[in-house]
Amino acid sequence: MKVKLAIILFCLLQIISVQAAEYSFGVVPQFEARQLYAIWKPIFKVLEQKTGHTFKMLGTESISEFEREFGKGSYDFAYMNPWHSLVAFEKQGYLPLVRDNVRKLNGVLVVRKDSGIKEVSQLEGKRVAFPSPNALGASLLMRAELKNLHGVSIQPIYVGTHSSVYLNVALNQASAGGGVLRSFKNQKPNVQGSLNIIYKTQSIAPHPISAHPRVPKQVIAQVKQAFLEMKNDPAQQALLAKVPMKQPVAASAEDYQSLKEMGLEPFYVKD
Repeated sequence: MKVKLAIILFCLLQIISVQAAEYSFGVVPQFEARQLYAIWKPIFKVLEQKTGHTFKMLGTESISEFEREFGKGSYDFAYMNPWHSLVAFEKQGYLPLVRDNVRKLNGVLVVRKDSGIKEVSQLEGKRVAFPSPNALGASLLMRAELKNLHGVSIQPIYVGTHSSVYLNVALNQASAGGGVLRSFKNQKPNVQGSLNIIYKTQSIAPHPISAHPRVPKQVIAQVKQAFLEMKNDPAQQALLAKVPMKQPVAASAEDYQSLKEMGLEPFYVKD
């Protein structure tokens, strides 16, 4: 009886310890920090209600810093771009859990409305702003298509965030800038209103939420299920739409394997 009781107590302690655990959550900094926290804080509250765990957002000032952190395995969970998910899987074994089933990811190239630039060919030799070398739609895919599909050579400058890209173009610090449609639409009216989109890249599967393999499988399953359930509640779905993730579905590493065939490797900058 004493042995059985000890086993039962041990199992109960294990369950309690899992329920009480805090997990770190990284988010690729597409927007400035206050906006990211405003988007994700209410989502974490829902996750905590559904799973019994707590989640702490670990912010970074730039996409490059975010890459260094997931490369070290700093995050238990992370919202990352599709190329990041490939790199994170290879470096740390991060596994994609969920992604949006409605939206596709593509990059957009913006110029000032009064620049006179209408075609990408006009950017030959020009300064073009990007958030970082490896921001997938905004930079990596965009630079690859400019060179490989259009034969355009540019002078890339890296300014840290999507918002900084648009501001650099608006202030004439760059002839053009790479971003994604969601971040462009989130800009202040005076910035967005001064810019035109002249090019869009091909579309790919959007950002996944991924988990580090050190996280207990039970917890990974709970978090995945919590996100999938959120699409069934209009209020919770509205929270996810701000990520944006309008219709979460199960994701896997196979969803992003096609990226390996897009000729992106020469444009990926490794630390």
